[in-house]
Amino acid sequence: MTERTTSADLAECLAPTPFIERDAPAVRAFVARVVGDAQTELDKAVRLFYAVRDEIRYDPYGIVLSIDGLKATTTLETGKGFCISKAVLFAAAARAAGMPARLGFADVRNHLTTERLKAEMGTDVFAYHAFTELWLGGRWLKATPTFNRTLCERFGVNTLDFDGKTDSVFHPFDAAGKRHMEYVRDRGHATDVPLADIDRVWREFYPDTSAGEPAAATGDFEREAEEDAARRA
Repeated sequence: MTERTTSADLAECLAPTPFIERDAPAVRAFVARVVGDAQTELDKAVRLFYAVRDEIRYDPYGIVLSIDGLKATTTLETGKGFCISKAVLFAAAARAAGMPARLGFADVRNHLTTERLKAEMGTDVFAYHAFTELWLGGRWLKATPTFNRTLCERFGVNTLDFDGKTDSVFHPFDAAGKRHMEYVRDRGHATDVPLADIDRVWREFYPDTSAGEPAAATGDFEREAEEDAARRA
């Protein structure tokens, strides 16, 4: 069944929130630099996707489940983030560029996580994985800027591209044809980060981790990926 989206829905998906800081000077400066001379919404969306994907390094360690930990300006300042914080930044940038954006969520089974991260989490299921949904061409499109190019290269995983016309979601297989990412539960979408729900679910999924956060320790995920790939070779 096709989702019905009203003008009020789109207005809500353009508004600033404590997480999705579309009006923050740092976010607006980021958008101005990345968008440059792009004229169409499609071109702006594509440029912003690749900037968030590759300029922000994927880092599943040191997660802080709070407004300060997940908001767009924190991710810009640190230059790193995980799926939720990178989706938040992309949504904030899209809204600042005048495009309605919201957050989508799902539980995914990641078959190519590092051994250390899998051991710390106690599972290969990532609960409340996040992506961004943009209103383009009169419909919602999914875009996943989670994994930066250099990380994908170290993992042997195809990068996720986005053309502004079709959904960009994780490939089920990696570059070698091995199973990579499996969506196991759809958790819907939201106009802002459902922090209380994420906290509750994470405490259920990861009871042995710090404050229920799946990767509170520090580490170098790209280095771990490279070392794991070398051991598998």
